[in-house]
Amino acid sequence: MGSSERARHWQYAELPGVDLLRARYVRKTFVRHTHEHFVIAAIADGVEVFHHRGADQYAGAGALALVNPDTPHTGRAGVPEGWRYGAVYPSPEVVAEIAAETTSIRGTPGFVRPVLDDPYAVALVHQVLRATDEGNALAADTLLRVAVTRLLRLNGGPLPQREVRTAGARTAAAARAVLEERMADPPTLEKLAGDLGTSPFALLRAFRAAYGMPPHAWLTDARVRRARRMLDSGRPPAEAAVAVGFTDQPHLNRHFSRIVGVPPGAYQRERKNVQDAPGGPRLASDG
Repeated sequence: MGSSERARHWQYAELPGVDLLRARYVRKTFVRHTHEHFVIAAIADGVEVFHHRGADQYAGAGALALVNPDTPHTGRAGVPEGWRYGAVYPSPEVVAEIAAETTSIRGTPGFVRPVLDDPYAVALVHQVLRATDEGNALAADTLLRVAVTRLLRLNGGPLPQREVRTAGARTAAAARAVLEERMADPPTLEKLAGDLGTSPFALLRAFRAAYGMPPHAWLTDARVRRARRMLDSGRPPAEAAVAVGFTDQPHLNRHFSRIVGVPPGAYQRERKNVQDAPGGPRLASDG
């Protein structure tokens, strides 16, 4: 990462089910990927561009980039000076709990539009991060709930339920199950398609339609997800790399940084800080 770029990806023990990020990127490019959690990214300076559901979205200072779980998207700078932002990543369970208590949304709650101009909500997100820096659990929890409630009321609705109806969708789901099971030793596209009784290009089209990316890109994303869980449990990065199917740790480092935004070693150190802190962490700000 260049000297003008910095990032910190961490957790706060008093906010279970929530990841936290503070970053400034200039040349950073995020490849197409997904998150298991919601993305609530509050832009402080500059502009972020991210490809989302077929179009480039632009989020500048005072706006939020909002991405629902399992939704493919990218990320890059929209201006030469890059962008600076803070983000919270609440789990679907956390958002559902808040929505049930504070909104009238029925079904699975989510965000309707990927960009929302709302300087007040942007300030709330940065206040959540500041509260975790200060070890102020009451403020962090309160501000997170206020921010999520506001965003759901301004830009929330029920997420459409994905139903596997067509033969192509069923084939894509079966292919995904094979890749999950054989993550470290996946078959070729031709072998995978043959085993499922279809052609390589038919499988490619069906998979892209179902999951927003081709099988090889989905597999890289899934490997990084699994590596994150292994790092969270204390497995060394080199061991996690081989276990999920990367050739070595540098291979994991490259893909991990292009999806998560920080190298796996830095990611794991912050997790260890949370686990080791007596009586809950008190983490210093780097931004």
